[in-house]
Order: sequence, then structure tokens, then C-alpha cells
Amino acid sequence: MHICIFEDEFYKKLMPLVHFRPVYDLKCGITSLKDKITRSYSGDVVVLHSREHLRDVVKEKYPLSPVNEIPNEAQRMLFINGRLLFDDALARKLDQKGADVLYVSGDSLVAAWVSGKNLDAIKKSLGSKLITSEDFPGVKREEVSDVKMIKYPWELIHHNGSQLTSDFAILTNGRPQILGKVYEGVHLMNPSQIHIAEGAKVMPGVVLDAEGGPIYISTKAKVMPNAVIEGPAFVGENSVIKVAAKIYENTTIGETCKVGGEVEESIIHAFSNKQHEGFIGHAYLGEWVNIGADSNNSDLKNDYGNVKVYNDGKLVDTGSQFVGLTMGDHSKCGINSMFNTGTVVSVCCNVYGAGLPPKYVPAFAWGGGLDGLTTYRIDKALEVARRVMARRKTTLSEASERLFKRVFEMTKEERTAAGIKAEA
Repeated sequence: MHICIFEDEFYKKLMPLVHFRPVYDLKCGITSLKDKITRSYSGDVVVLHSREHLRDVVKEKYPLSPVNEIPNEAQRMLFINGRLLFDDALARKLDQKGADVLYVSGDSLVAAWVSGKNLDAIKKSLGSKLITSEDFPGVKREEVSDVKMIKYPWELIHHNGSQLTSDFAILTNGRPQILGKVYEGVHLMNPSQIHIAEGAKVMPGVVLDAEGGPIYISTKAKVMPNAVIEGPAFVGENSVIKVAAKIYENTTIGETCKVGGEVEESIIHAFSNKQHEGFIGHAYLGEWVNIGADSNNSDLKNDYGNVKVYNDGKLVDTGSQFVGLTMGDHSKCGINSMFNTGTVVSVCCNVYGAGLPPKYVPAFAWGGGLDGLTTYRIDKALEVARRVMARRKTTLSEASERLFKRVFEMTKEERTAAGIKAEA
């Protein structure tokens, strides 16, 4: 069978987290949204659809998958929206053997079975546009209920705890094990809900508290002395939890990260660091982010009201009392940085200086305190990215460099609208 995981027009609501990735590469729980889909279709041919300017980096990451092209041998295909929190229950709902059908939820296309002339039509346009239900005129529509589809970044945080729990059960096959090295003096609370992979190290004085949910420590991860982790939580491969760190519930830490201080209900993508004291909560950090020492974000307003966040050029009521920092890929902040409730920092920013930065910091911005913002020159941003990645024995590919430059051009308008000073 052939399936296609696609992007639709609502990707804009997930900025700035999807400047450098398709929506299905966002993390929620232990895995990405893509992985939640593909594990239900093991052995099938997976076609990936993305915005065209992301095509080369997607192909580079997934060399075995066709990107923005449907194989000629495909006669019938299941299209699945990449914003879904997919599970086996939804897979069963989509197990359709008959005529073509569109599954919709409100104004969103959830999935579609397509064949014949309908598939031929989409084959011709797959690489040039986003997919909507309008691409399948005349195909029967069926409303589906009880689907979880991510629309805004803070929804990933909202669902993270339940996704950690369900991913844990699937990845451990219901039989978690203690395979890594656990030193004398470690306290495992509810060990039947703790998985420590082979090659991981958990050092003396650590408390792993799984009484509120499972804890998964990945291969070659290291939890240093006197750290406390409350489940549900995930620590990715090769990551380090620093001495006396306090990692609270519903937290995901990706691969090759260094995390210390206090972290609560947050998602941190791979290769990002928050090594030192300071607090982040209800936060979402992209890849290659660095949080300076003693930096903090607020995740609760003083009046306990709903947090409002700038999203797609508008101030949006999140409906939640708790929303922290959202920071895009390759952004950094200096020591003692302070972020107001619901602050959004886009990609390739360098935030520093006295005072609170704006609630929205546009892509490729430099500064942010009382002295205001200046454009972060593209050549300087690329130079820093190369240097940072080299420290992790990773190189910035030609495709990624082209994408940097494309995003810089695409975000000029938002910098101009924000009144950001010219390049320094």
C-alpha cells in the first residue's frame, strides 16, 4: 500500500517551529508526528509531501522516501494529514476498501483515499502546492470525530503528557526494562514504569519518580548525580541531565541535549541546550537552541487569565492559563534573559540585553532588550550555525544552507513590519 503524509494550509499557525521542517517532524511525546503515523503502516511505501522549498532537506533526512512525487506504480493511495496525533484507533477508522472518500473534521482535511483520475490529478500537482479537500472535487466527504489535529504550537505541550504515556507503552511493548547502568544510591519510584536503555547511566542520588507517569531514558543518555525526574518524561539518546536538575512532569528532551536547572511541561528538540540554573515551563524549543545561564520564562500571568500569543500576525487567545516560551531553530539567548508569558522567538535569533524582549521576536533578529532589535545578518547567522553544529560533529549541508537563505528572504517582511533596524 502507498500512503502520503502531507502538509496543508494550516502550517502557518505552527510557525516559527516549521520554518525549517515540515509539520510532521514536530515532536509530541517521545516521537514525531510522522513516526506516530508510519508505525501504523509498517512495510508500506511512505510518500512525503512538503512545501516545495523544504523538499531538499526532507529528502536529505528521509532518503528512502519519495518526496513530492507519487510512484507510477501507485494505483490507490491513502493521504494522511501530517498535523494529526495518529493512533491505531484512527487507522482502523481509515481502513476503507471501497470507493474514494475524504475524511474531514471541521475545516480540515484529515485523510483521503484516492485512486484513478483523482490520483492522476494530484500526481501532477503534488510538488507545487499544499493539499486541501478542494483538490478532490466530487469525492464523497465523511465527517470524522474524536481526531486530534495540532493547529497551534501550544497544543503540542497540552497533549505531551498523554502522548508520552502512549508512546512509552508502544515503544516498550508494555514491558519496560532496566538495561543501562544504575549506580548505588539511585531511587526508582514505581520501577515498573521506568525504562532505562542499554548504555544509559543513572548516577548516585538521582530520583526517578514514575508514580505520576512513565519515564524513558534512552541509549547513551546520562543522568548526573542528584537530578530528579518526574514522569511522564523522556530523555533522548546521548542527552545529559545535569547535576541537581529538576525535570518535572510532561517533559520531552530530544537527542544530544544538555539540560539543567528547572524544566516543567516542555518539549526540547534535538541538539538544544539549557544547561544551567533558571526555569522554562510550558515551553517548546526547536533544534540547535541555547538558553543562557539563569534565564527564565513566565508561563502564568499575574492575573491568572488566559495567555495570548502572537500567531500568524495576530494576537490569539490560547484558552490556557499556562503558556511559556516558544523558540525556533538556531535561536539563542544570553545569560539572565527574561521572557514574558507566551513569548515567541522565531528562528535564527540572538536575544540578549536588559529588559524583556518583545512578545514576538521576528526571524533573524539580534538584540531584544532595552536597545531594541537589529537584523541578524545572514552571513553571520550561517557562520554561527556552522560553528555550533561542528561542536556536535555535524555539518550544515548545502540544502540546509539554501533553506537558511530562503527563510531569511521569506521573513524580511515581518522584520520590516516590526520596525527592526537594518543589518548591522
